[in-house]
Amino acid sequence: MTRKPSAAAPSGISAASARSTGKPAKRKIPTIALLGPAFVAAIAYVDPGNVAANLTAGAEYGYLLVWVLVAANLIAVLVQYLSSKLGLVSGQSLPGILGKRLSRRSRLAYWGQAEIVAIATDLAEVIGGAIALKILFDLPLLLGGVIVGVVSLFLLSIQSTRGQRPFETVIIALLAIIAIGFLAGLFVGDVNWGQAAGGIVPRLEGTNSVVLAASMLGATVMPHAIYLHSALSVDRHGRSPRASIPQLLRASRWDVVLSLVIAGSVNIAMLLLAAASLRGQDGTDTIEGAHAVVTANLGEVVGLFFGIGLLASGLASSAVGSYAGASIMQGLLRVNIPIVWQRAVTMIPALIVLGIGADPTWSLVLSQVVLSLGIPFAMIPLVKLTTSRAVMGQYANGRWITVAAVAASALIIALNVVLIVLLALGVE
Repeated sequence: MTRKPSAAAPSGISAASARSTGKPAKRKIPTIALLGPAFVAAIAYVDPGNVAANLTAGAEYGYLLVWVLVAANLIAVLVQYLSSKLGLVSGQSLPGILGKRLSRRSRLAYWGQAEIVAIATDLAEVIGGAIALKILFDLPLLLGGVIVGVVSLFLLSIQSTRGQRPFETVIIALLAIIAIGFLAGLFVGDVNWGQAAGGIVPRLEGTNSVVLAASMLGATVMPHAIYLHSALSVDRHGRSPRASIPQLLRASRWDVVLSLVIAGSVNIAMLLLAAASLRGQDGTDTIEGAHAVVTANLGEVVGLFFGIGLLASGLASSAVGSYAGASIMQGLLRVNIPIVWQRAVTMIPALIVLGIGADPTWSLVLSQVVLSLGIPFAMIPLVKLTTSRAVMGQYANGRWITVAAVAASALIIALNVVLIVLLALGVE
């Protein structure tokens, strides 16, 4: 008679551990097979809001604000890892945990500000995609916005019908297109690398540079990405066995670092391209104008790559933003709202902006300022929860991680306070 094998050990248990429990070991899953969620979240860091903020910063201030992108990306690495860790260890998303802990009134108020963040996010993504379609195919902005919304629903349907992995694959492919689209200009642009290195030194010049710094920060450390990553980790790995958590956390660190190195490089490339090719040029205060100048200075091929990268950015980030919005609604309202309705809530304001003829590029920049103001509402609970042993057990943040997270939160809040004061006083 053949002996029936015992249940396999959870992934992450070593052969020695399995022998000690009398159970056969299950081979560790290769780290590369666990990568993916951070690459989806990283789309939030290269969305059209980033394009508008970075091109504007480079065109107006040259290399002055390179330090903002470097600091923001370092903060993003920390924040995205903490969000992923929260999902992996607790088995719940950040909005889901908050939805269970807050009173009904507090929960609805918190959802209200999170929904404003989601609307600001979609504003950037839909408008950016519409601008790309106008650049590439000369489509009216309003029609382009509708097309972006429809295509983003199609991308989301991949996740709901085919599962998480195919969705991640499509988004990672779009991330590659975005990277190629915006890095291409550096190979033919005349970047002053000495001045670029000098831009790492923190400094500002007047209120407008503070607005742009806040915009760049909001476009990089996006609140919806903080909510999203915990949900992505849960959707990919579920409630993982305790023994597998160390391996998942190691894989998450690689996932976050690799994805954000790519996203950070794209962001810095945008600013350097603008500083080298758009500084002092007329008509570069809009994305369309910047595209025209880039095409004139660097050639049709670079201009085409620019347009394709912007379109991929708008489509991918719109789908990912809707995913985040659905997670926020589900966690805080505690109801499953069809993605079409959730999509309509956040997309309609963007279509209104396009329909009334508002300046799309400046609308993008202002939307990123709104996102900057929303970061503390996501970041402070994240730091508090990941530091709590009641939630995280042995995986609670250590002292230095806590210090770094608190310092990053304080920096963001301080920048927002300075921005509000300067705007209120009308200082230029």
